[in-house]
Amino acid sequence: MQLVLASSSPRRLQLLERLGVVPMRIAAPAVDEAPRKAELPRAYALRLAIAKAEAVARAPEEAVLAGDTCIALGRRILPPAETEAVQRDLLARLSGRRHHVLSAVCVIDASGRTRTRLADTIVAFKPLSPAEIDAYVGTGEGLGKAGGYAIQGYAEAFVRFLAGSHSGVIGLPLFETRALLRAAGLALG
Repeated sequence: MQLVLASSSPRRLQLLERLGVVPMRIAAPAVDEAPRKAELPRAYALRLAIAKAEAVARAPEEAVLAGDTCIALGRRILPPAETEAVQRDLLARLSGRRHHVLSAVCVIDASGRTRTRLADTIVAFKPLSPAEIDAYVGTGEGLGKAGGYAIQGYAEAFVRFLAGSHSGVIGLPLFETRALLRAAGLALG
């Protein structure tokens, strides 16, 4: 069986490589990622992972893997940081608080069966000063990312507590991904 990665994220590709998995091909799905009215974060992440997997054409001998990661502050889904102003606002909201990083994975196997898993990771940031926020925004690493930060970079120094999947916060929970790939029949070491 061949694996198709339904993602344009270089981080997801790097994380898959940690499992010893190299996709046969990569296809970036075109999916509307806007949350639906009153949609809760868990349902949102799962819906997008499934939609991304379904949006990619699959040959009979192929399995498709897709994922989605969102940041939830209470019941609110935080947007990606598309501008520095949005990133500053997001970091100010996360400062000194706990939030949930919901990382959903979907695998559609060669028979067409869909399987999903969700990793819910609690992350707590230390209180951030305006100077720390400005310095982080100046690195440019959190732009375009959920919640406005990349835990695998400078923002890791802001984390005072993490319970759950570190790889899920980066963008692909490896424990859950490995289980789904094995269930789909992909040979893993």
